[in-house]
Amino acid sequence: MRRKVSIIGAGNVGASTAQRILEKELANVVLVDVVEGLPQGKALDLAESAPVEGFDCFSIGTNTYEDTANSDVVVITAGLARKPGMSRDDLIMANFEIVRSVTAEVSKKSPSSVIIIVTNPMDVMTYVAAVESRFPKNRVIGMGGILDSARFRAFISMELGVSIENIHAMVLGGHGDDMVPLPRYTTVAGIPIIELIPSDKIDAIIKRTRDGGAEIVGLLKTGSAYYAPSSAVVEMVEAIIKDKKKILPCAAYLDGRYGVRGIYAGVPVKLGRGGVEDILELKLTDEEMAAFLRSVDSVRKGIEKLKMDVTGG
Repeated sequence: MRRKVSIIGAGNVGASTAQRILEKELANVVLVDVVEGLPQGKALDLAESAPVEGFDCFSIGTNTYEDTANSDVVVITAGLARKPGMSRDDLIMANFEIVRSVTAEVSKKSPSSVIIIVTNPMDVMTYVAAVESRFPKNRVIGMGGILDSARFRAFISMELGVSIENIHAMVLGGHGDDMVPLPRYTTVAGIPIIELIPSDKIDAIIKRTRDGGAEIVGLLKTGSAYYAPSSAVVEMVEAIIKDKKKILPCAAYLDGRYGVRGIYAGVPVKLGRGGVEDILELKLTDEEMAAFLRSVDSVRKGIEKLKMDVTGG
């Protein structure tokens, strides 16, 4: 029996995610959106690509949540996208009600699912989904760390002119301006980049990684990134559906790890059928830990604006 993934929000990120899930034959896909005809049209278009691409998984488009019932994974991309000059935090109040109402619906229809949050500000919205769903914290996860690490890897590849397959990167903290790329834990064929790239160029790459989303928003002018975010989501979906136990940087609930309690932030996790099955606690220098705690504090300030409490969920 095929798995089911429901994607809430049929915009660019949602539709690209659906396409990649289908083409990898990971699961059947339900696309949900409030705009009449949008998810139906995109689902039909995807179905008509199946004979050419050679996948047998199918997609459904709908404006209600009935067809999402008993999903294995629910991906929430619904919400307003950034515009030029906006930070991710500028979206907090605008997207709060959207994520809360969507989570209420999907958690009732798919009480055993794993929820992946993409909507920005991602760490804060993951917290919102955890509160609203009342799911075990390991089954509500934020996407950002994989995307941030992918951008870090891409820029390192550009700098060194080496295969992207040789590069492994680690980015901790919130998915925002205070994210914490870790050069010590970032390698090319096992060699730390601090031995391959001058420190000033590493600093420039880190800055570009932090500004990666804003750079794309500035270029597009009327939208935000969707190819790389959808790829990041699909890597998570695949790890969950196939129970791969893959180590990935995701926004996970911290209950004492890294000296942090009661908040979601990007850390390396073991991702499998149950969602976050373990959190890996890296040994950080004093400087790295201070940067991580600053990033976490930024997430906490965003949550405080919402006056929500995750501890009872």
